[in-house]
Amino acid sequence: MYLIAHDIGTSGNKATLFSADGKLITSVTHAYNTHYFNETWVEQDANDWWNAVCITTRSLIADAQIDPTEIAAVSFSGQMMGALCVDKSGNPLRPSIIWADQRATAQSDQIAEQITQRDFYHIVGHRNTPSYGLQKLMWIRDNEPDIYAKTYKVLNAKDFIVLKLTNQFYTEPSDANSMACFDLNTWEWSDKILAAAKISKDKFPEIKPSTFVAGGVTKDAAIATGLAEGTKVVMGGGDGVVANIGCGSIAPGKTYCCLGTSAWITTTTQKPVFDPKMRTVTWAHIVPGLYAPNGTMQYAGGSYSWLKNTICTLESHQAEHNNSSPFIYMNEQIEQSSIGSNGVMFLPYMLGERAPRWDMASRGSWLGLKPENTRGDMLRSVLEGVTFNLSICLDILRTQVEINEVLVIGGGAKGKVWRQIMADIFDAEIKVPKLLEEAGSMGAAVIAGIGAGLYDDFNAIDKFIQLTDSEMPNPTAVQAYKVYQENFEIYYNALKPAYELISKNNNVKEF
Repeated sequence: MYLIAHDIGTSGNKATLFSADGKLITSVTHAYNTHYFNETWVEQDANDWWNAVCITTRSLIADAQIDPTEIAAVSFSGQMMGALCVDKSGNPLRPSIIWADQRATAQSDQIAEQITQRDFYHIVGHRNTPSYGLQKLMWIRDNEPDIYAKTYKVLNAKDFIVLKLTNQFYTEPSDANSMACFDLNTWEWSDKILAAAKISKDKFPEIKPSTFVAGGVTKDAAIATGLAEGTKVVMGGGDGVVANIGCGSIAPGKTYCCLGTSAWITTTTQKPVFDPKMRTVTWAHIVPGLYAPNGTMQYAGGSYSWLKNTICTLESHQAEHNNSSPFIYMNEQIEQSSIGSNGVMFLPYMLGERAPRWDMASRGSWLGLKPENTRGDMLRSVLEGVTFNLSICLDILRTQVEINEVLVIGGGAKGKVWRQIMADIFDAEIKVPKLLEEAGSMGAAVIAGIGAGLYDDFNAIDKFIQLTDSEMPNPTAVQAYKVYQENFEIYYNALKPAYELISKNNNVKEF
């Protein structure tokens, strides 16, 4: 038997076929357009998501040369924090306002007049910002009242695909949480927040578990996708939380870090982590009754890529000549630098910062440069600065659970030198899986398998994860980095007035 996982992202849909024993058979991606306009507005056509799911599903079946009846179930990992309005027939009434859109500032302010930021945080696990689905739906109500009046339900991406496959209107806890009106304490829609927002609860779909079978593939959907009619469709979840499953973060203290352009560190707990300073957020976990506290930074691997593209043009030229990667030559120089980068500190806030700063005015900064510093010192300081920032988030998570090891995924996990820096700053074993970019797909496959009855529980992820390497913390380096971590905090606080001046001069908008 086989399982299909769809990862409905911002740039496209990635469909992956797994065998029931956890082997990746094949995958295919189909891109779609994103419409950026009016500076902070970002929309997508939901029918493009559906078209991508149809095309990729047919491709998987054809490439693997399998009988569609051998597919036990299909499930999803989908982009979160959107607002797609559909009518009673399930037809989109307008393009989806996706997670990156920031237009709903006035609506966020409307909620703030009724509920304090701290009270909101302790209900939802998140700050009240324009990023979430509720605020975007409020914007539609205030600016497109005809659309709002016709709206039967507001959905996220994977909820819409479930609807297209089954004709059923549902969501599940992780995506409900991304609407910013889901109460983490009751796992139901929050009457208090909806009253403050003046939004009817009827606009939201029924919440079902992530492993709930929403229905079977309808006849029309079978014709469109190539799936067998009646194939089980399992709800799945929001991409940021489904990755917890794909990384094995399914029990308290199990932790992973994704090092991509942005980066985040996430664990699993039995209770929400309500940080007194509201520096981290908490998601409803895919595993019923558990939580996924998280700290996300803006520009992690992006800072390293910026180095490659601007300062390390020589390394890029050398790599091109030798048919190699520039990062190999960059890492060689980093290894020649010492712990603490010979006194150089980098604050990795080139795009402002979310966790743990929530400071959009902050900017990337090098401090402590001396004539004797080398290029290797500057390169190493970037990796250390990103890791210091993530370590603050990790320490907040550690107030709830013990964390001694961290699974690392994403492009940044490829470099052994960065993994060792992480091990030393985090004071934790760093583990690396064979598949660095498949956490969402593997998590969705496990969810599909549980829904289809192939797996008893989420421990089935052990069939999928293959560890290939690990780095242990060096006790001497761990102690040395504690001092540099303290300096990192001092430097940021010292520069805050300068960042505020930059913000004032450039009219930077806050989160």
